[in-house]
Amino acid sequence: MKKVITYGTYDLLHEGHVNLLRRAKELGDYLIVGVTNDSFDRDRGKLNVRNNVLERVEAVKATGFVDQVIIEDYVGQKIDDIIKYDVDIFAIGSDWEGKFDYLKEYCEVRYLPRTEGVSSTMLRAESEIVIRLGVVGCGRIAQRLVAESSKVDAVHIEALYDIDRARAEALKPDGAQVVDSFEELVSRVDAVYIATPHLSHYPQAKYALEHHCHVLCETPMVLSGSEAEELFSVAEQNDVVLLEANKTAYCPAFNHLITLIKSGLIGDVVGIDASESKLWGEEHLRRELDPSMAGGSLYEMGSYPLLPIMRLLGTEYENINLYSRMNSNGVDVYTRGIMRFRSAVASFQLGLGVKTEGNLVISGTKGYAYVPSPWWKTDYFELRYEDQNLNKKYFYKWDEPGLRYELQEFVSCIVNHRMTSARLRPQDSIAMARIMQQFAERRNFFEL
Repeated sequence: MKKVITYGTYDLLHEGHVNLLRRAKELGDYLIVGVTNDSFDRDRGKLNVRNNVLERVEAVKATGFVDQVIIEDYVGQKIDDIIKYDVDIFAIGSDWEGKFDYLKEYCEVRYLPRTEGVSSTMLRAESEIVIRLGVVGCGRIAQRLVAESSKVDAVHIEALYDIDRARAEALKPDGAQVVDSFEELVSRVDAVYIATPHLSHYPQAKYALEHHCHVLCETPMVLSGSEAEELFSVAEQNDVVLLEANKTAYCPAFNHLITLIKSGLIGDVVGIDASESKLWGEEHLRRELDPSMAGGSLYEMGSYPLLPIMRLLGTEYENINLYSRMNSNGVDVYTRGIMRFRSAVASFQLGLGVKTEGNLVISGTKGYAYVPSPWWKTDYFELRYEDQNLNKKYFYKWDEPGLRYELQEFVSCIVNHRMTSARLRPQDSIAMARIMQQFAERRNFFEL
């Protein structure tokens, strides 16, 4: 049996894709198609927002020419796949002429003629949907997101607002306007990115949602479980998207890690340990350690180590104890949390001015996953076993500062009319907010 393999993104599947798959199939008896993961067109350096990987896989299968679909996850995978599947012919469009000659060492390489006059890029241009995004709060994190917006299809920064107008003016990209109020910003845009201090998130998000604006809100979204529940209810009532801006939640490598673990590669998860800390002087952490602005290690960083816990063990924990060291202003410079689930335990530790090893360890009945510091910028992890010969390492590219991943998911939800994201579900954000609220109310709290 002669096996043929080809690869592509297959976004907005069109006649050109179908013709190429037909020609590839005619070269042999069995056609394998690699679909690029996470809608990531590496050569354009942009993240598209149209068809997610599952939709693209189903579209490829529906052509009827494909015998097997695989996911392309990493650079260098083509050689691995050719060897693994004993491939005879690698086929690709003629626009890649010469680029894959290095594969001739492993199999025959064929460049197939393209269908002229049609491409996914053309289709995107012809049916271009542009989300007008407003930015409120023009500090450090917003500066990064504005720069990242150029990497994501279908989003345009329309307006900015900050109580310090000069800061907004300094951040303003070409084609954007600085407005005089949050209300004016909401009236001008389709969606709002909220990067103001924590205590402003709830009223601003609620106002925007009630005025039919989609909302991407910096993490922590809110500090109360009831407020989180209310905001998601308001979003549903107004048929708009509400998403918490946790960059790790939408990172391709982190999501692959979660998928592998859920598939059972390390057995049943019985323990999770996650840490994050910053050893900066207090002069660099004025806002982060300001009690009037809800500063402190848990509020500032807690949603990151809570993320893998919620994704793998769920939100129905039986108990949580919080242990904190407070500074003279009553702000936690170190917090450790111990969470008990029905058949597992999880811990997290956070420090602002206290340093700890910032890694992630997920313990299972067959092995464990290790993600080194800084694990929240996942670009590498290992699955480790008792028999070290079975250990496997996974490498990925992390595009600093990583905000493009959350922005891409947000805009994708809007364009594709998905009101929630499976990568950070409403129940996850609500559970995190409840833990923030428990800390504020000093329940199951122990001061060190």
